[in-house]
Amino acid sequence: MTPPTGDLQEFRSSVREWCRTHVPADWRRAQTGVPDEEFVAFQKEWFQELRRSGYAVPHWPREWGGGMPVAEQIVLYQELAAHDAPRLVLAFVSIHHAASTLLAAGTDEQRRRHLPAILDGEIWVQGFSEPDAGSDLAALKTTARRERDGFVVNGQKLWASGATHADWCLLLARTDPAAPKRRGISYFLMDMRTPGIDVRPIQQATGESHFCEVFLNDVVIPAENLVGPENEGWRVAQETLGAERGMTMLELAERLGNAGFRWLVEACARPGPGGERLIDDSLVQDRLAAFETEATGLRALCRDLVERHDDGTAGPADASIVKLHYSELLQRMTGFGAEVAGLAAHTELRKPMSSGWESGAWVLDFIGSWEWTIPGGTSEIQRTIIGERGLGLPREPRRS
Repeated sequence: MTPPTGDLQEFRSSVREWCRTHVPADWRRAQTGVPDEEFVAFQKEWFQELRRSGYAVPHWPREWGGGMPVAEQIVLYQELAAHDAPRLVLAFVSIHHAASTLLAAGTDEQRRRHLPAILDGEIWVQGFSEPDAGSDLAALKTTARRERDGFVVNGQKLWASGATHADWCLLLARTDPAAPKRRGISYFLMDMRTPGIDVRPIQQATGESHFCEVFLNDVVIPAENLVGPENEGWRVAQETLGAERGMTMLELAERLGNAGFRWLVEACARPGPGGERLIDDSLVQDRLAAFETEATGLRALCRDLVERHDDGTAGPADASIVKLHYSELLQRMTGFGAEVAGLAAHTELRKPMSSGWESGAWVLDFIGSWEWTIPGGTSEIQRTIIGERGLGLPREPRRS
């Protein structure tokens, strides 16, 4: 239920005051070009700062440290974005994907073991994609063979973001090779300290090694780490993927509409060698006005999705509409930023490590924006979902 307007205004004022006194003023400079250990330490400290004020996991149930009304969550993310607070990059999978999976499909013991640990700093990685199973996730080939009181896992995972820092992994593996693709998959919680796990960072052209590949060689996972029934991991995975909806998208949209748009305007307002400013050009003004309009619409869409998801009236394609709109707007805005920033932007190969995809390091932001049009379902897949589930169009013919 939405709190009265007066209560919301009082809450907004308290969050604003908290941001003024707690958001590190120089965090962007301090987090640029730092080694991994400093990034990890900063992220864990910032998470605990938010936790102490009840702002770290507001979307969790009250008994696990959350329980904030949806209307207040919206205000919280609006104010964090407006005050350019650091993102919880390291804990993102933990507090969203892992938590939503455990809450929806985990056992009481699994929840008691991991939810408090996540609040204390336990880091998770998602082990879904494989070399031949990205958007077609059901084509995964990693196997889990039942043996005595557990499962023996062999295979490879790819694009595992932040795997070098992870304590645990959300893992999908095939437990019935003879079953149809989506019916022979099981869902596991895998301790990343288990023998047989080899994590190899993938160095990108930008010099970053955010993505990793994970090789699994006879990794033993105890049977109590199975989430949901055996061979029904695909259904459980939908709970994980569902965490990319709602508040996660709202936060990203608010950040894009605040810091992202602000950096874009500043880049256009910066005087050139002859004192001219791009923002004085009518074509540039039109582009900025269009971006502001789109960002405003995206933020409204996200707020509407969150509210309707909370009251159970969200449509089957609504999350795809938001994801598609955000990812392609992000790509257009960062692409325009790289264009107006000029050649100098192409030599800037560092960005604040605790920022999102709207840091103002335009070329790096633009390269990173492609992450959003591919993972979690490509833009093409999102359009198919919107057409089939949202508009009721005939399904695409399946290859035999």
